[in-house]
Amino acid sequence: MELEHLWKLYLPLVSWVSLGLVLGYKLPPFVPLALGKFLFWIGVPLSTLSFLRQVDLSASVWIAPIAAWISMLLGAWLAWLWIQAQIRGFAWPMLRVWSTERLQQTSSQGSFLLASMLGNTGYLGYPIALVLVGTQYFGWTVFYDTLGTTLGAYGFGVVLAAHFGNTAANSRQLLLALIQNPTLWSFWIALGSRSVPLPQPIEQGLAGLAWAMVALSLLLMGMRLSQLRFWKHFPQAAVSLSIKMLFVPLLIGFSLTQIGLTGFPRLAIVLQAAMPPAFATLVIAEAYNLDRELTVTLLALGSLLLLLFLPLWLALFAA
Repeated sequence: MELEHLWKLYLPLVSWVSLGLVLGYKLPPFVPLALGKFLFWIGVPLSTLSFLRQVDLSASVWIAPIAAWISMLLGAWLAWLWIQAQIRGFAWPMLRVWSTERLQQTSSQGSFLLASMLGNTGYLGYPIALVLVGTQYFGWTVFYDTLGTTLGAYGFGVVLAAHFGNTAANSRQLLLALIQNPTLWSFWIALGSRSVPLPQPIEQGLAGLAWAMVALSLLLMGMRLSQLRFWKHFPQAAVSLSIKMLFVPLLIGFSLTQIGLTGFPRLAIVLQAAMPPAFATLVIAEAYNLDRELTVTLLALGSLLLLLFLPLWLALFAA
């Protein structure tokens, strides 16, 4: 894939997110809240249902959720190693101030770990994958997100948050939220109904609605970014994002190459592994009283860095 194809992604990505930023500052707070609920309950499940009916699902597609769990565990492990090194005084001199002021707090450690392992593989990963790898290989993206990130966020992520948090949040409620996640249900319904043909007008209508939901997802991303107010703690954010968006995708991409997976399937997995921290990390951080300021900084800075890293993944793993 030629790098100039990035314009096919950057133009709608920047346009819709920028529009969302502007609207986020102008519109009342209930608008992005309502849009988020609509996309969560209807938009994203509808897109998943429509696109999964079109994709090529080979047996090897199950590599995607396996890679997702390896990516999350690897990110958490590297983050934990960094935290231990900082606490024990092995920090680089330029980051030693952060290690003494921030990493003594377990709430900050929890936010650091969550951001290093959980990526925005849904609202942001879906539209990026659709443009760069196409609908034919979109199944790899959905499998990575649904059976990887979603389960990891409300499973392993909640366990970590409960351990590092300073409050006893209701884990049963978060587990119930996972079970009630409409995208998970849409995922299984789509797999079970792929062999059931639908009239062509209905299929085309579903596809058009699915692409409209992609645009609305990017619009919501911009609205949510406009609500972020904390831009602090850049050193620790830089380390966490380096783990999440650089080292882990590189290791995953080269490992997939070693086992013989190449082309668009490999690129789809690498792109998902390279997504910036998910907004779910902020939801979990607030539920378990983790470091909200650090989490917000990670979300905002990671979304900006994504545009810088995308050409790297195309150059290394698109062929």
